[in-house]
Amino acid sequence: MSDLPLFQFGLTLAIMFSFLIANRLNIKIMNRLGAYKGVPESRVINIQKVFKILMFLIALIAVLAIWGVGYRGVLIFASSIIAVLGVALFAQWSLLSNITAGVIIFFAFPARIGDKIEIIDGSDVITGTIIEINIFQLLLRDDKGFDISYPNNLVLQRPVRRLLASRAISKDNKTSALKSRFKDRS
Repeated sequence: MSDLPLFQFGLTLAIMFSFLIANRLNIKIMNRLGAYKGVPESRVINIQKVFKILMFLIALIAVLAIWGVGYRGVLIFASSIIAVLGVALFAQWSLLSNITAGVIIFFAFPARIGDKIEIIDGSDVITGTIIEINIFQLLLRDDKGFDISYPNNLVLQRPVRRLLASRAISKDNKTSALKSRFKDRS
């Protein structure tokens, strides 16, 4: 009898173990990055979910390759799923672009919650204080107290001017709780 199934089982366990370690590292790195950048815990959790799904898909493809699932069968299955998702997401393309923009904003956006910014949208200028940055939109509060919801993908496409860096907006203590959790470990 061949030791091939035992070897495949061992590799599968190794991949599963690696996925768990990578997921824990993802959580730790994203929490520290979120605490360093001063973002709410809910935003950190959303970004962690995106990376967890990507890591899971990579692990799944590796396990399928180990067990010898034919590439042709996997490609046919994957192309069928992608075709169905493509038709479904085509109508929701802005939703997908907002999620992608939300990930980019998490890593690269210079303004934070509490900062006053201007978004220059053609001849219009939208001015407000950032009260929340979530996976789909940026929430601003203007000088009159009105809340403005601005899609993430448009935030990346328009010039944004940071006027004041203020931390006066309450973040429901999510960020400060996240920071204190990591100060104790340092």
